[in-house]
Amino acid sequence: MALYGSRLAGDPSMPVMPETARRYGPTPGVPSSLAQDPFFPGIVVRSRALEENILGRSGSVPTMSGFDARSSRKPSNRDEFDGPHQFLDPPPAGSVAAQERDLPHVPTNLLVQEQDAFLSQVHDRLSQCAFDFVAKYQFPIPLEQDKRPVQVPSDREWTEWVFLLKRLATKRRIPARVLYQGQIKQLITVLENSLEMRHAAKHQSRPLKDDRNVLQLISAGLQVAKILKDAACMEYINNLYLQTERIIEARKGTPGFLA
Repeated sequence: MALYGSRLAGDPSMPVMPETARRYGPTPGVPSSLAQDPFFPGIVVRSRALEENILGRSGSVPTMSGFDARSSRKPSNRDEFDGPHQFLDPPPAGSVAAQERDLPHVPTNLLVQEQDAFLSQVHDRLSQCAFDFVAKYQFPIPLEQDKRPVQVPSDREWTEWVFLLKRLATKRRIPARVLYQGQIKQLITVLENSLEMRHAAKHQSRPLKDDRNVLQLISAGLQVAKILKDAACMEYINNLYLQTERIIEARKGTPGFLA
């Protein structure tokens, strides 16, 4: 007996049913994902949606790797700049020419060895400042598998001390009363301004810094000591600042320096 002919074999009185209705027509009481055969109610066949979901529109059975590939599809590289945006009018030609001429000279009187010495001293003193601050108020230091426990300030670089203090601040572990004038909101900004200290002190291949940049970095360290209310650290870094200033002033106009 043919199951899916135009009529059941040997029974011309049976009406012709569309192919889709015979295979996929809904049957009351049967879940939407399944359908009974219209001529043999006891035979349950898959619905078109379920069959396409299992076999795919190509008719081949997908492998698990195929499902994994679809589920782990990488997001597109589009960002907010690919959406609606605008362009500013180009500046006048005269302004562009003025911007692109040779940069003005800035004084550079410190030798690279002197810059390294001053900035390394500030870096190490700030690490001591953070160490004392955390120890004084008994703030927790999370243990990490790839790092040894902190015993001395040099067990963490300044960038790591900054990260710890920022996390303590954002998690509201640092009360405002322990900071200068309760400046809890300014703490993160002051810490971030000092981050270049570590790069300037540790990266020996960096370009020579001009005098103002060196003084700016030392001043950033001074602000950290101030907001953490460490008078001894403030005095130490302030003396370094004054010493650096004196050297710069003494060399202005001296041949061999970019005063």
